Amino acid sequence: MRTRSYRHVSADERETVGLGLAHGSSLRAMARILGRAPSTVSREIARNTTRGHPYRACTAQSHADIRVHHPRRPRKLLDPWLWQYVRRHLTAGCSPEQMAGRLHRLYPGDMRNRLSTETIYVGLYVLPRGALRSELLAALRQARKARRPRTRGRDRRGQMPNMTPIAERPAEADTRTVPGHWEGDLLKGTRNRSAIGTLVERTPRLVILAKLNGTDATSARQGFTKKLRHVPALFRKTLTYDRGKEMAEHERLPQRLEIRVYFADPHCPWQRGTNENTNGLLRQYLPKGLDLSGYTQCELNAIATRLNTRPRKCRNFATPLEAYAHLRHHSPVALGT
Repeated sequence: MRTRSYRHVSADERETVGLGLAHGSSLRAMARILGRAPSTVSREIARNTTRGHPYRACTAQSHADIRVHHPRRPRKLLDPWLWQYVRRHLTAGCSPEQMAGRLHRLYPGDMRNRLSTETIYVGLYVLPRGALRSELLAALRQARKARRPRTRGRDRRGQMPNMTPIAERPAEADTRTVPGHWEGDLLKGTRNRSAIGTLVERTPRLVILAKLNGTDATSARQGFTKKLRHVPALFRKTLTYDRGKEMAEHERLPQRLEIRVYFADPHCPWQRGTNENTNGLLRQYLPKGLDLSGYTQCELNAIATRLNTRPRKCRNFATPLEAYAHLRHHSPVALGT
């Protein structure tokens, strides 16, 4: 359906508003006469009434004429420093929300050096077509050429015996006040023929990536064991996983790592939201369709470091490593990766 374009209030309409107010007419009554929305009439009165005086059509028209010649506030991204900040951090892997939050953290009392998430998105999508626009939009996590709402994918689960449900997990894991509670998953490669193990600590959001020799249960157990055994026992209490069949050997993990394994309910990915979100971030570095078997552990460690040095909204835009340093300072045992 074709939408009507907005029309500014005319001088004749202002005369009608002035007469209506003088006779005590309601906003809705004047709106019906003008064929306008009541909000338009209300906004016109609020915008063009001189404080301490009643609304008059001639005065309102003068205010409107003056306002037409006043330039609108320039876009904040026209500021060279802010624009370079956005370009530099966007290409480094930060999202608009992370950049906006980091600026708010660095300059809490200086509005000139702060941006909103929406301002950054608008600034990127209003760029004219060209190499710069393509480059910057490609750096966004979803790399979309046009803005649109995100959709949820289908969550598929497997089944295994002797699973301990998440309802039995210690309550301290839900509060995120005590470190040592992890979430795990596999990030699959092309045609599900390769995978890497992903581990995220629920409190500082520290990320560990494990190279796997395959996608079977034995490879998953061996990969997770190799990485988690370097984590001190104080920070190795629980591991929450989905019901994928690659965790069929979950009963052997506690024997080697002294860690308790819990499983999320079917079709409830939000119960492992930290890990689900992390896997989405990892797709920026490990896009779908890649053969993940070619990545070395050193390369995976480098990717984990990039995630661990990115500001996180859930940590008041501190980085996971900064959050980890705080925990390490207040804990007698250091957490290693």
